[in-house]
Amino acid sequence: MERLRYRVRHLDDWLRGWAWASIVVNIGIVVTGGVVRLTGSGLGCPTWPECHAGSFTPHGAYDVHSAIEFGNRMLTYVLVVVAIGTFVATWQAGRRDLRRLALVIALGIPAQAVIGGITVLTDLNPWIVSFHLLCSMAIIGVAVLLRWRLDRPAPEVAPRGALVALAWSTFATAWAVLYVGTVVTGSGPHAGDRDAKRNGLDPLQMSQVHADLVFLLVGLTIGLLLAVVAAKRPAAVRRAVVVLLVVELAQGLIGFVQYFTDLPVVLVGFHMLGAAIISATVTQALLEVRES
Repeated sequence: MERLRYRVRHLDDWLRGWAWASIVVNIGIVVTGGVVRLTGSGLGCPTWPECHAGSFTPHGAYDVHSAIEFGNRMLTYVLVVVAIGTFVATWQAGRRDLRRLALVIALGIPAQAVIGGITVLTDLNPWIVSFHLLCSMAIIGVAVLLRWRLDRPAPEVAPRGALVALAWSTFATAWAVLYVGTVVTGSGPHAGDRDAKRNGLDPLQMSQVHADLVFLLVGLTIGLLLAVVAAKRPAAVRRAVVVLLVVELAQGLIGFVQYFTDLPVVLVGFHMLGAAIISATVTQALLEVRES
């Protein structure tokens, strides 16, 4: 019996480690993808799935742009290893709910690779680039859900109520902020290549829409925090909402500073990291409010 308990604890540790690895590497690929775009390396490998015609690796003039783009492609294999490891660990756990989540993450990696290839083949079409980024954000959210489900299986009856509805509204608004943020990027100067086309929208107008949504998101999050405090929800719930609010405020600060300093690449890179963290923290806050 003691040996069985040790095996279960050991498996739980492995599952938790793989779940965290899924979160970290998918946030990491958002950051490295941002480096590709911000350094103008989006077409460093001008074709796909090959890097250059007849070769899967850069050849000829091996410049920094080719190195950056090729390096980002190679990181996909890290994601594949983590996704496979996560799926194997969940299979050993014998829980269908965990297997389904791990399978979604595992299938999302090659799907993302294909979408990334399409962005190259369409010369960095800004709408496809936007979709590519949002898919990574979604995978991050699924990875957070997987980590949550390790300890808390899905309730048989979906939680309801005003507080849950407010949490869902905050979650939906966060995703609206993320989406409009990608549209703003598609209208701005950091295209990933100097010859890549933009989406044709007015950057000033789209930035204003984005800022308005950010204000709405912060307001909803403050309201959610006041509501969970008034409802005397557990400390973990309050902490999750506080973390979300802090991330939003930091992200908003970076966004405003980068806007008024002509979008320096370092700040834009941190802003992309913040967007990935927003996806993770808003998912965590929603789960805490719904199920804790």
